[in-house]
Amino acid sequence: MTGQAADTILKVEDLTIEFHDHDRPERVVEDFSLELKRGEIVGIVGESGSGKSMSALAIAGLLKRHALTRSGRILFADRAQKAADGSTPFVDLLSCSRRQLRSYQGDEISIIFQEPQTSLNPVQRIGIQVEESLRIHHPELTPAMRRERAMELLSRVELRDTERVYDSYPHELSGGMRQRVMIAAAMIGEPQILIADEPTTALDVTVQEQIIALLRDINRELGTAILFISHDLSLVKEIAGRVLVMQGGRIVEEGPSGEVFDHPSHPYTRKLIAAIPTVDLDRDTAADGEDSVSGSDDSGDKRGSLLRIRDLDVYYRRPGHSTGRMQVLYDIDLDLREGEILGLAGESGSGKSTLARAIVGMNRMRDGELSCADDRPQMVFQDPYSSLNPAKTVGWLMEEPLRADKGLRMEAGDRARAVRSMMERVGLSESLLMRHPDELSGGQRQRVCIGVALMRTPRLLIADEPVSALDVTIQEQILGLLRELHRELSLSIIFISHDLRVIYGLCDRVAIMKDGRIVESGTCHEVYSHPVQEYTGRLLTASGIRGREAHT
Repeated sequence: MTGQAADTILKVEDLTIEFHDHDRPERVVEDFSLELKRGEIVGIVGESGSGKSMSALAIAGLLKRHALTRSGRILFADRAQKAADGSTPFVDLLSCSRRQLRSYQGDEISIIFQEPQTSLNPVQRIGIQVEESLRIHHPELTPAMRRERAMELLSRVELRDTERVYDSYPHELSGGMRQRVMIAAAMIGEPQILIADEPTTALDVTVQEQIIALLRDINRELGTAILFISHDLSLVKEIAGRVLVMQGGRIVEEGPSGEVFDHPSHPYTRKLIAAIPTVDLDRDTAADGEDSVSGSDDSGDKRGSLLRIRDLDVYYRRPGHSTGRMQVLYDIDLDLREGEILGLAGESGSGKSTLARAIVGMNRMRDGELSCADDRPQMVFQDPYSSLNPAKTVGWLMEEPLRADKGLRMEAGDRARAVRSMMERVGLSESLLMRHPDELSGGQRQRVCIGVALMRTPRLLIADEPVSALDVTIQEQILGLLRELHRELSLSIIFISHDLRVIYGLCDRVAIMKDGRIVESGTCHEVYSHPVQEYTGRLLTASGIRGREAHT
């Protein structure tokens, strides 16, 4: 044990981590150093594979067995002990026994992961999972006392009807509610350090705003130090007082957030910042060239209609009923022209993905008119890893749509040539054909998904949150690919996203959805500059876009 400055709660010194699951060790973190003070919020940014999450997992003591710490120290202030001079002694977590380490995990150092759906146990009720840390670290508490504490935390994270939430299963809650549950579970032991690893990536902008406000409140009221890891640089700038920029396992720049983001000194930091989508409503976007289509005026457009929807109602089967149904979409009117890119925006549960599934025929419980000139529209989903069969190679996955289409009757050689051509079109090397999805980066996997969707040459592509889980630089590459495909193939695209900045840079028009209805639509520039609905204005504000004040 060593003594440190009184306000320092964590000090990481020259941490180096290697993977040992291949023939040659792979160094994933090198000479990582960090000092975290009580009540401080520090952001860590960088692309996928930069070492952000690996460093955080090491601090939390959650590294996998094949990840070894080659050098360094992780010094943690143990508030349960006092040194001879009255100061708080520091313990090297890397030298602790497993039992001692477990005494800190969850109670003193807690972590919130990116995807609560996979972090929460699907067969256990919420209350049991929130209370878990108390059962492990505070066995002196009675079940009634644990329940009271859990209910208090669920209320504190602004979950209404806490009794219902406590008795619910994870799948019965929305994404934003599940993330609040994860925060409640992480905070129930009042830890000194909270590690938030991409806690808002898959959430809508308004829910993101709520989660950021909640983390700020926790930091301010409890003095909890927070490590905030994200590829969303705008969020990090908003919440963190200090930021570390990581590239290739190393810290390449650090300092006060405002200084780093406004005056970056490292080329890599400048590259990250340049990749952030921006919206300038005062600028004539049409003058930016063919890559910026959001300012286009659709008056007098003579392109033919590809998709026509009138008075569309869509239903789901009512749980527990064989014949009952519940309505989820109401009176949808929508048109899409040939070669047009339409953005769909709205909060989680607004009906965006439900509408997309109805268009491609995945949900046929509907009334009204839905006519599409393309008899084979295709869909690209948010998570490329779960969309691809992990047991199959890239080549097999790319060729499968051609094998499955009996009407094509293509010979094996023709299919192979078509796959190679598509690999080139989506910017992938032929050397990847024999790899499996887990051997690719996130950006490569999403390119494979786009290639698979285009193998049968659809005229309509529906992209459902295809870049929300990607780093800003990879996101920029995928958006650039969609622009190229749109131009080369005269492809019509419905682009679903909770990021209104991305929609503005890519789409001709936007439709805003709320509670199963389209509440506003028009060109992106019109809607963003003059939102008619208060709801639209709220989305724009939460996205950091300064549109004019909405009116009802």
